Amino acid sequence: MSELLLKRLSWFKIDEGQPRKSFNETEDYALGESIKAHGQLQPVGAKPDGTLLWGGRRYRAAQLVGIPELWVIVTDKVLTDSEIRVIQLTENLHRANLSGYDRWRACEELMSMNPDWRAKDLAEHLKIDPSTMVRWLSPSRCTDDVKEALKVGSIGISDCYAISKLPVQEQAGLLALKLSGATRDQIERQGRKQRNGTPAVRVHRIKCPLPCGTVVQVAGQKLGLDDMIDALAETLKLAKRASEQGLDIKTFERVCKDTASAKQQ
Repeated sequence: MSELLLKRLSWFKIDEGQPRKSFNETEDYALGESIKAHGQLQPVGAKPDGTLLWGGRRYRAAQLVGIPELWVIVTDKVLTDSEIRVIQLTENLHRANLSGYDRWRACEELMSMNPDWRAKDLAEHLKIDPSTMVRWLSPSRCTDDVKEALKVGSIGISDCYAISKLPVQEQAGLLALKLSGATRDQIERQGRKQRNGTPAVRVHRIKCPLPCGTVVQVAGQKLGLDDMIDALAETLKLAKRASEQGLDIKTFERVCKDTASAKQQ
């Protein structure tokens, strides 16, 4: 049975096992001011003893700005630890971004609680794409140094995913490259070279007929496969931006040409 009640903040208890371990007081204060101005748009959730199941950020926000009471859904349903973690993690993902480190630790804990699960099973429970879950779990395949860099915010979860594709004994080089200022694309490219070896064949023009009938061509000086991948990724990024700005294909082509000319001067 569940019911919606208005409870004073002193009634609530924080679950120390919640997935979020890092907090931003400035953002939480802003959320509290928003609740003050617009009201509490979504209730928190708690057990009958006041232990929060979800909504911990709203609870902290209320504390910061002096809101005395919160609406709460109180449930007496017996929940397993795994069910509580799923509720907490899903709620956090909907309300505010967890750090990559907190997200990984919570997902790893859920996997350990459910030894029969694979990444796709956790993705199904959290209602996210399985490919995203593979990225979130990628630190589990990394060295302790990579995990520590993720924890302190020196690298992101996408960087971990790129690094995790290499055997652990080869990951230190990519981590050092990232910490020296390399982009994710650069460490991804370097990782591909280490996995596959640098292609010996380089050409001035690459022509790629596609099944749809379109032909994509990339031209340049001594192009390899990695060069083509980078060029197509940059083109796609620019094309998406042009589409958002409402440009037609001719204008897009002219903008690209002008931008390239300006950089070469």
